[in-house]
Amino acid sequence: MVGSLIFPTPNVDPKAENPNEMVTAGVLSSLQNFLRKCLIAILSYGPMPKHIAFIMDGNRRYAKFRSMQEGAGHRMGFSTLIASLMYCYEMGVKYITVYAFSIDNFKRDPSEVESLMQLMEEKINELLENRSVINKINCKINFWGNLDLLYEPVRLAAEKLMASTAGNTGLVFSICMPYNSTSEIVNAVSEVCAERMEMFQSEHIGDCNGHAANNGVRSEISVADLDRHMYSAGCPDPDIVIRTSGETRLSNFLLWQTTFSHLQNPDPLWPEFSFRHLVWAILQYQRVYPALEHNRKLAKKQL
Repeated sequence: MVGSLIFPTPNVDPKAENPNEMVTAGVLSSLQNFLRKCLIAILSYGPMPKHIAFIMDGNRRYAKFRSMQEGAGHRMGFSTLIASLMYCYEMGVKYITVYAFSIDNFKRDPSEVESLMQLMEEKINELLENRSVINKINCKINFWGNLDLLYEPVRLAAEKLMASTAGNTGLVFSICMPYNSTSEIVNAVSEVCAERMEMFQSEHIGDCNGHAANNGVRSEISVADLDRHMYSAGCPDPDIVIRTSGETRLSNFLLWQTTFSHLQNPDPLWPEFSFRHLVWAILQYQRVYPALEHNRKLAKKQL
């Protein structure tokens, strides 16, 4: 399915192409699939990432540089996203997280925000109606962020998609929208405080009724407490964070989770990101893997 995205070939119209050309196209497609599988097999001899996070940067610039209509870059970016999911699945990557829409993006021109919301609703509904990709990789889909900020049709579609894939056990695909990391951390702190308050109140009621206290409730908040209330709870920290378009900023993305992630900033704009760029990203990760592991183990000893 995704082989032709590595080495693009023209669409084949059975009415327009003769049998020899159709056979040639089929052979080329099979060869592409074979070469892709060979590359993946070679990569698998080294340490493979469990979790890759993408900052999908450059959709607007891609459309602008090519004088395309507004929104065309984001549509092409969605195709790149689906292809990247399939590649990661074939490579055995278990978790994929993407930065789809920042809370700060609401500050953009209202017409652009409206267009993006319509596109999100359209693509979420496509995934709901045409489940070929989801079923192929048995994908569980999460939305991380303050969903109450979304337009209602988008929020309802997102909630429906999460519910419909909740029982899937394959690749875990998390979409950050509308999201930023400071909001996630504040939300986690608020939830821990509410949890503690409820425990204090329960203990106080128990004391008043003459029951034994609950061995005391801790007042301090630990890292583990916050981890439990992050959107990413239950998901390992990203091994690799890739921001396309050459930008080197995290832009308030997964700040809590990326202490030991390998940060990469390849030059291609997001719609240009391809299988070969993903292969190179993993090779770069494998090159620095010993140092990353050393730092992780050192940090654990110091806790």
